Amino acid sequence: MDKLKAFESFVSVATRGSLTAAAKAEGVAPAIMGRRLDALEEHLGVKLLVRTTRRISLTHEGSAFLEDCQRLLSDVANAEASVSEGGVKATGHLRITAPAGFGRRHVAPLVPRFRAEHPDVTISLNLSDRVVDLAGEGFDCAVRVGDMPDSSLVSVRIADNRRLCVATPDYLARRGTPRTPTDLVQHDCLTLSSDASQTRGWAFRVPRPASGETLEGALAGARISQADGSIEVMHLKPGGPLDCSDGQVLHDWCLAGYGIAWRSTWEVEAEISAGGLVEVLDLFAAPPNGIYVVFPQRKHMPLRVRLWIDFLKHNYSQPGFWKAA
Repeated sequence: MDKLKAFESFVSVATRGSLTAAAKAEGVAPAIMGRRLDALEEHLGVKLLVRTTRRISLTHEGSAFLEDCQRLLSDVANAEASVSEGGVKATGHLRITAPAGFGRRHVAPLVPRFRAEHPDVTISLNLSDRVVDLAGEGFDCAVRVGDMPDSSLVSVRIADNRRLCVATPDYLARRGTPRTPTDLVQHDCLTLSSDASQTRGWAFRVPRPASGETLEGALAGARISQADGSIEVMHLKPGGPLDCSDGQVLHDWCLAGYGIAWRSTWEVEAEISAGGLVEVLDLFAAPPNGIYVVFPQRKHMPLRVRLWIDFLKHNYSQPGFWKAA
């Protein structure tokens, strides 16, 4: 029995909770993973895992052994890195996932560049708009955009993301420029269809109306400031003759001059910089949310994952990255 390989297989199955997910991450058949675990339990003389058709759970001995195995494997990885070229030679297979639109623009172009720096790492990139179960599906980390829900995953904010109202200069020349969010009722707004995930509508930072004052009156004064209590976030659901469940289609329609769209800076920064789109209602832009990298745990993080996260943070922090993307 290859003890180190058996330890790695045990940790993979225990942390992912599935023979299938662990086997997929390693690129072997589930039966091979099962045989490795059987051999390890026979060698140790204890039961480490309780396996049923529905789930896998650790025994008391398995929980204690898992922590020891993780520490051992981390020590082995660090020992290898310490004698490798430059002391930071990453190896192994990196599985990452990201939202489809964002991933195409701002993750996929970076993957070959990362591998050029770390040629002993192989990489699988999954682009999907569903929320991927990282541990269950064998992914090392994910890039996610927007507010992070509470979860057992570790998240690191690597960039800010603002949402902007944008339109082409041609559209604004034909239809005029809205001065306040409530002016959007007079415009063709390009919105996500009702079955999409943007359920709350477009968010704006607006002045809090004074006592006896209407929202329209407060907006007319445009008293936007950073003073405590003077502003609040308002959500509007504007309408228009066109809607779609796909954000890229809305982006294309906006570039074609069909209306005003509410898009993320990562989608429109380059077009704004080039003059193809113009930001409107910038005075009322809502506070930014974040772009995050998410992973199951900090402890015993493989070197390739840590270097990938640092690589993303470095690129996303460059002033010209989003305008050039």
